[in-house]
Amino acid sequence: MTESGEISEFGYIMELLARGKVTIKNIERELICPACKELFTHPLILPCQHSICHKCVKELLLTLDDSFNDVGSDNSNQSSPRLRLPSPSMDKIDRISRPGWKRSSLTPRTTTFPCPGCEHDVDLGERGINGLFRNFTLETIVERYRQAARAATAIMCDLCKPPPQESTKSCMDCSASYCNECFKIYHPWGTVKAQHEYVGPTTNFRPKILMCPEHETERINMYCELCRRPVCHLCKLGGNHSNHRVTTMSSAYKTLKEKLSKDIDYLIGKESQVKSQISELNLLMKETECNGERAKEEAITHFEKLYEILEERKSSVLKAIDTSKKLRLDKFQTQVEEYQGLLENNGLVGYAQEVLKETDQSCFVQTAKQLHLRIQKATESLKSFRPAAQTSFEDYVVNTSKQTELLGELSFFSSGVDVPEINEEQSKMYNNALINWHHPEKDKADSYVLEYRKVNRDEEMLSWNEIEVCGTSKVVSDLESNCNYAFRVRAYKGSICSPCSRELILHTPPAPVFSFLFDEKCGYNNERLLLNLKRDRVESRAGFNLLLAAERIQVGYYTSLDYIIGDVGITKGKHFWAFRVEPYSYLVKVGVASSDKLQEWLHSPRDAVSPRYEQDSGHDSGSEDACFDSQPFTLVTIGMKKFFIPKSATSANEPENRVLPMPTSIGIFLDYDKGRVAFYDMDHMKSLYERQVDCSHTMYPAFALMGSGGIQLEEPITAKYLEYQEDM
Repeated sequence: MTESGEISEFGYIMELLARGKVTIKNIERELICPACKELFTHPLILPCQHSICHKCVKELLLTLDDSFNDVGSDNSNQSSPRLRLPSPSMDKIDRISRPGWKRSSLTPRTTTFPCPGCEHDVDLGERGINGLFRNFTLETIVERYRQAARAATAIMCDLCKPPPQESTKSCMDCSASYCNECFKIYHPWGTVKAQHEYVGPTTNFRPKILMCPEHETERINMYCELCRRPVCHLCKLGGNHSNHRVTTMSSAYKTLKEKLSKDIDYLIGKESQVKSQISELNLLMKETECNGERAKEEAITHFEKLYEILEERKSSVLKAIDTSKKLRLDKFQTQVEEYQGLLENNGLVGYAQEVLKETDQSCFVQTAKQLHLRIQKATESLKSFRPAAQTSFEDYVVNTSKQTELLGELSFFSSGVDVPEINEEQSKMYNNALINWHHPEKDKADSYVLEYRKVNRDEEMLSWNEIEVCGTSKVVSDLESNCNYAFRVRAYKGSICSPCSRELILHTPPAPVFSFLFDEKCGYNNERLLLNLKRDRVESRAGFNLLLAAERIQVGYYTSLDYIIGDVGITKGKHFWAFRVEPYSYLVKVGVASSDKLQEWLHSPRDAVSPRYEQDSGHDSGSEDACFDSQPFTLVTIGMKKFFIPKSATSANEPENRVLPMPTSIGIFLDYDKGRVAFYDMDHMKSLYERQVDCSHTMYPAFALMGSGGIQLEEPITAKYLEYQEDM
C-alpha cells in the first residue's frame, strides 16, 4: 500500500468519526482483544481476518506448548502429581522477541491454535508470528480512543530540556513529539526534514510503508483475492501466492472502500429500524424476565404442593407409628403387672398366701378353687414365657426408594416445546384473517399465543398484538384495509414457551368486504342456471336445451349469456368481494353493472341485445377499439382456466399479453365515489386489471355464464366459519 493510499484509508475512517457518524465512546466493543479482554496492543491480523494482541498470540502458543510438555511428563511419570503451570512469563515472551532468537526448549512447537474470536483453528505456518501483518489502522483507532479517554493527560515534548513543554505535533518520520519551538529547531525550512509528515500529538508511530512479512525488504503492492491479504511481487512470482489470483493494491483499495462505504451508509440509513429492533429486544428481555419470574413462582408452587403432600404423609406415618407403639407398650405394661403379681408378697402370690391362712374349710374351698385356676395359669405362663407384643417396627419402615428415584428425575415437562408451524394453505385473508397451524406435540401444549402486527412499507416495526388461543386456529378481526400483516404463533406448556413460528405475511383487501348473495328473482333463468339453497353458488346447465336447438346453428343461431346479479346494490363508498370460478367453466363473465343497464339486458330479447355486441363492454368484442369512454358496466372474461384482460387503448393488444392463468380466487374492488373498478388475484392480493366505470346509478355485482360453468362466492370468515372448518 502506498503512503498516500494508507493515509487516505485512515483519513476516511477518521472522517466518519469526526462527522459524528461513529462516536469513539460507542466503539469500545470493537477495540477489545478477544483474548485478554483489554484494548488492543500491537494487534496482529490472523489468517481468519480477526485481530489479536501480539503478546496474546505468543501467550497462546506458549501455553499450548507447555500443555504439550505437561502431557508428555504425565505419560512418562504417571506417579508424579499433576502440576498446574502458570501462564507463560513475560521473560519467555521477551526471549522470543529478541533478535537472533533460536529454537530452544522454550520455543513453542505449536503453530496451530484456536482463534479467540471465532474459535476456528488457525495455522501460522513455518514463519509463525513473523508471518502475520500488524493491524496499523486498528492500532491507530485504539490510540485515538485512548487519547479521547485521557483527554486531560497531555503528551509532552520529547526534545525539550527539563521541564518539558506540552507537545503540539508528532512527526511520523522521526517517531517523536515536539513543542512548537523544538519542531522549528529540528525541522527547519529548506531542509529534507521540513518535508516530514506530522500529525497531532500521539504516542502511536506506525511505519509509513507496509513491508512484506515474508520478504522483509519488499514493499506490499498487491492483494491476493484467494488468501485475502496483501502480498509483494516476490510472493506472486515464486512464493506461496504464485498460483493465486491477485489484483493491484489500488484496485483492492477502491473495491473494499466502496463496499465498506456502501455497507456503512446502509447501516446508518437503517438506524430507525435498528432502534426499533433494539426496542423489541428490550421488550423481549422484559418478557423473558417476567416469564422467568413466573416460571419460578410456578416451580415454587409445585414444590410447595410436594412439601404439603410430604408433610401430610409424614404426619400420617408418624401417627400410625405412635399408635402402634402405644398399643404395644400397653400390652407390655399389662404383662409386667401380671408377672409382678407372681412375686412373693405381691399381687396374686400374696393374695394366695393370705387365703392359705383361712381355717374354715368351707370358706377356703369356696375361694381356693378359682384361685387355684389362676395360679395354674400363671405357672403355665411362666413355663412358656412369650412377650405380649413385638418390639420391632419393621412393618413401619417407610420405603422411599421409588419416590427418591422419581424425585431425582424431577425436571420440567421437556427440554423445550416444539415450534408450531402455520399452515399457509389453510390460512386465508378476506373480511377477517383465518390463521391455522399445527403442532407436533398438540396434546402436550396447554395453550398458544398468536401474535400479529401491521408491516409498514417503510419497514417501521410495530409492536406485536397477542391473542391467547386454546386450539390450533384463530380468526383475527378489526384489521385495516389494504395493509400487510405478519402473523406468528408460539406454544406454551406451563411456563415453558416455544420459539416463535416462521412469520406468515397476508395482505388485507383494499376495501371492506361487501356481503351479498345471488338474486333468484331478477333475471334468474332457472332453466339454464342452478342456484343452491344458500344462494352463494350458481352453476350453468347448458347441454340438453342446446342439443334440441342444434339444427338452428347452421342458420346463425348463437348461444346467449345467462345473467345473475347480487341481491344488494351499491350507492357509495369502497367495496370488495371475492369468488371462485370452477376450473371446468367454459365461459364466465364477472364484474359490475348499473341498474339501468341490467334492466336493458334482462328485459330485452336475447337475440337482439347482448353484451357481446356492446361497445367497450369490457370483454372481447370486435368494436372495443373504437371507444374507450366510461360505461355503466365492466365485465371481464374467464374460462378454460384462463383470465382474459380486456383490450385497452394504452395496453398491447397481443393475445399473449392479455391472457393470464386463472387465479384460484378472484376479487373485485369497486370505488363508487371515484368510478373505479379493479380485478384482483386473491391468492397474492394483486391487481390484474382496472378501469373507469360510470357509477351514476346503483351498481350491482354482475355475473354471466355460457356453457358449463360454476361460480362460488367466498364465504365471510367468522367464528361460525371457524367452527365449520374444524368440524370438517
